[in-house]
Amino acid sequence: MTSFNIAGKLRELEKEVGMLSPMQKILLGTDGSVTTLLENALDCKVTVHTLSQEVMPADERTATSLGICPGEAVNHRIVTLNESESGRALLYAVSDTPLSRLDPSFRDDLMRADIPIGRIMQMHRIEARRELDDVRVCRAGTAISGVLGIFRHEPLLSRRYRIITGGEPLIAIRETFPYCNFTEEARVIVKAPARIHMALIDMNGSSGRVDGGIGLSVEDPAVVIEAKRSSELSVRGEGDSAERVKKTAEKVLAALGVRGGAEITLHHTYPGHIGLGSGTQIALATARALCELYQPLTVREIAAITGRGGTSGIGTAAFESGGFILDGGHRFGPSGEKSDFRPSSASNGVTPAPVLFRHPFPEDWQILLATPAVQAGASGKTEVDIFRQHCPVPIGEVQALCHAVLMQMLPGIVEKDLDLFGAAVNVIQDLGLKRVEHSLQPPLIHDLVAALRTTDAACVGLSSFGPTVYAIGDTGMQDALGAAEEAMAETRGAASLTRARNRGAEVRASP
Repeated sequence: MTSFNIAGKLRELEKEVGMLSPMQKILLGTDGSVTTLLENALDCKVTVHTLSQEVMPADERTATSLGICPGEAVNHRIVTLNESESGRALLYAVSDTPLSRLDPSFRDDLMRADIPIGRIMQMHRIEARRELDDVRVCRAGTAISGVLGIFRHEPLLSRRYRIITGGEPLIAIRETFPYCNFTEEARVIVKAPARIHMALIDMNGSSGRVDGGIGLSVEDPAVVIEAKRSSELSVRGEGDSAERVKKTAEKVLAALGVRGGAEITLHHTYPGHIGLGSGTQIALATARALCELYQPLTVREIAAITGRGGTSGIGTAAFESGGFILDGGHRFGPSGEKSDFRPSSASNGVTPAPVLFRHPFPEDWQILLATPAVQAGASGKTEVDIFRQHCPVPIGEVQALCHAVLMQMLPGIVEKDLDLFGAAVNVIQDLGLKRVEHSLQPPLIHDLVAALRTTDAACVGLSSFGPTVYAIGDTGMQDALGAAEEAMAETRGAASLTRARNRGAEVRASP
């Protein structure tokens, strides 16, 4: 790849993730030793930490890159380059070297842990050149995010090159580093978890309070948003979610009295109106990122600015602390915060409900999320009309729901009694507004719920207005996953296993 092509590729990357710093461009395009480059640029000693190393047969792609036969033995090595004093991982590298092209002494040094390849080549006086094959943006998965200390779905800058000596490829290397590394711009990245909304507790209002909610924060899916200061507001992302980010940012910047703006990138999100609260998490994550840049505010203050939590406080509390949450609703009546029955989307100006109970959810309980590819759950005017038509719900159902929550659900969590907790979840599906939400679902959702109830899952429920269905168990959840996939086969729905998240949104600032 020529320097002209490299420069063009870097411009393409900037369209995807934003401006690259000079140091990032150098690291992606250099034809010299990265270890030496990092030491000179950072004025520190850089060490190598070997994560794994094994001799294995080359696959088709590796064999083609190295000009060898598939199945030929290569040394497959995964390392990180670390800042020596702090131990911080700077870069993640994977290399493949055909053993047939190595002198025994070189091979011995290569197989020895924690020696940079560039230094091994210097020790053996090997003259070589680096031939760049690819430069791209990719997303961090679970494994690499843990190694590099970043969030899943954060963007990574990556390059692939070969070290050529004697006219033949000696080593093929893929080097990867976080987009937030090697830049002097102040950036804030926020990761906000999805939530399951199990039920609204009291949609009768005769007690003088209304709403009240129970719900649970989960590890996946999640929203990941990045922001940095700018003279004007710009948003990088796609579809309705990006528009929501922009509208939220405009509100927050106005509330903070910020004259400038921000460059915001929505790195990852999940669909809206599927029952997992993406709207709240996008709004709160956007606001939190901007507040970290300009003026720190509490989560409740952020929620007030963004207009979230006006009916259920579960999404706001999940953002703040995670875990299992029960909120106390709002004062109801002529002198209360609310005088009629409305969803959060139509309850602007109403403060988030107080959290009455927050407890870590057992992390050894597995959670299945199944979202059929059907019409999105109720929102907007449709959701408002549902509240008006079906509320108030009978007081007897409210009392039965409260009894199940207080005497089964909460003790089940505290004592880690899955059967007790599950019994409560199953009971409340036929009570209050949750009963109404089930009645409005298409036949496929009823079939999905029925299929999951034949498995070993302890409970099955509908999250918010759906269409996402959840199931919770400690064993047999692979069977539940298979049952969900089979039930949704014709719709190409998505099903996955996750766990509870017992902490709120995470914020990471750099540099």
